Amino acid sequence: MTPPRRIRRRDCTVTGIWPAHVPALLQRIYAARGIDDPGLAQPRLAHLLPPDAMTGIADAAILLADAIAGGRRIVVVGDFDCDGATACAVAVRGLRMLGAGDVAHAVPNRMVHGYGLSPALVEELAALEPDLLVTVDHGIACHEGIAAAKAHGWRVLVTDHHLPGERLPPADVIVDPNLAGDGFPSKALAGVGVIFYVLLALRGVLRGRGAFTGPGPDLAALLDLVAVGTVADLVPLDANNRALVAAGLRRLRAGRGCPGLAALIEVSGRQAGRLTAADIGYALAPRLNAAGRLEDMAIGIECLLCDEPGRARELARLLDGINAERRGVQQAMVDEAEAAIARRGEFAATDATPAALCLFDPDWHPGVIGLVASKLKERLHRPVVAFAPAEPGSATLRGSARSIPGFHVRDALAALDAAEPGLIDRFGGHAMAAGLSLDATRFAAFERAFCAHAARSLDPALLQSLIDSDGELQPGEFDRFHAEALRDGGPWGQGFPEPLFDGEFALLDWRPVGQRHLKLRLRAEGRREPLEAIHFGGLDGAEPPSRMRLAYRLAPDDYRGGAAIQLVVEYREPA
Repeated sequence: MTPPRRIRRRDCTVTGIWPAHVPALLQRIYAARGIDDPGLAQPRLAHLLPPDAMTGIADAAILLADAIAGGRRIVVVGDFDCDGATACAVAVRGLRMLGAGDVAHAVPNRMVHGYGLSPALVEELAALEPDLLVTVDHGIACHEGIAAAKAHGWRVLVTDHHLPGERLPPADVIVDPNLAGDGFPSKALAGVGVIFYVLLALRGVLRGRGAFTGPGPDLAALLDLVAVGTVADLVPLDANNRALVAAGLRRLRAGRGCPGLAALIEVSGRQAGRLTAADIGYALAPRLNAAGRLEDMAIGIECLLCDEPGRARELARLLDGINAERRGVQQAMVDEAEAAIARRGEFAATDATPAALCLFDPDWHPGVIGLVASKLKERLHRPVVAFAPAEPGSATLRGSARSIPGFHVRDALAALDAAEPGLIDRFGGHAMAAGLSLDATRFAAFERAFCAHAARSLDPALLQSLIDSDGELQPGEFDRFHAEALRDGGPWGQGFPEPLFDGEFALLDWRPVGQRHLKLRLRAEGRREPLEAIHFGGLDGAEPPSRMRLAYRLAPDDYRGGAAIQLVVEYREPA
């Protein structure tokens, strides 16, 4: 049911003057990503955009500074994904570093409170007797919850990065770089990046009030958490985000990350000294996210706030166990979804297939539907919305949408909401990912409306699955030097993709690894030594062809060590 894919090579014409220590291969990679200035290839903290242009940030800093000066209780309200958890930890740690003596935190439970600052969560927060609520990674769509908080007499500061609706919630101050008219040059900050910027502004206000004898606390100590949340949320790694992530990775590689992240690195089997953005995305973030999906993100936040290494290891092991359970639930749901698609027969042929897909199963877990939608979107190259009951037996469905380039899924939901008021209860999100809720009786109507909107909006060419390649590697570039240069040339991620190459190879040998993976020994033209390759998820029951074209990454093989390298295959087809 996978549509055919086409490999498309990027333009790798090198421009600009590069230092001699930057390998020619890396220069080509940067050129293919529009970088012709060595300073922009790996930006440093000195290149960070100043916070001043962000709407509301000065008022937010004053609000927080006054709360600190008055000894008021500040309650940080996080969210149940990795961005929200790291943002909560950054806010709590940062406020305490800056002199706040009474800081508490809370996070909604997905199954109990639903998303964000809801009225139900507000009623529970009353026991904490807050004077000021600070939302992180949410709030821009929490109209009812913020109104309920204001009714208690609390002040509310919203820090968010999601797209706002037509009207804003009744908060005292809102900081969101995506507000209409906001002058901050980068709209790609994650929620954790927004609260980090608010803390930078707060430090400036406190410094102006004479709160510090010197420049004040070094907030760079928080960048390990900022890096993890930014990578995990899949926001575009523009120059500003790359500077934040790179600085955070340097702290983690140097062993200066917080104990919770150090423990997560250990339990995931990664090496701190060689940690990459991909390790964050594939190893650390899933273990944190699993808590919010299946249990309670309070466990993840406790891990990130823990300063005792032994307790941090206990929490990391608990998160690792929850993540193992999540993987099992996810695989079962994906298998069920693929079986349902096969029964429908819509993807049996590659022509006349639907432009989008909506799926619902009454037994699915609402914390895992986003992962199911993401897996199917990757496989089918279509926008996908997966639904589950908000809780067992509930008449309310929770949906998670994932999209493809060229189809802004949050705007699509807004268009449906405007065309058919009442169809969707609530929604929010980004271009590539969004969430929504609706009554179960309206699922069929939503499915028709969403798929019809996608069919009208999507150019059929956008439904062709493309693999963007950085071209062929030369025989002399298959070595450890170039593999390490590529690994360390990032951080790579959303909007600044990890280098991917393509080429034809002769198959020398192959064997299965586990139940789903494929190990290959290959010969490249012009190279005498064979190449080792691994294709994760590539075992399909058929013998690989004797010659094949591959799209692959070049990586150091740390398992074999020494000068060993391997190709990590992303896609293969007969040559």
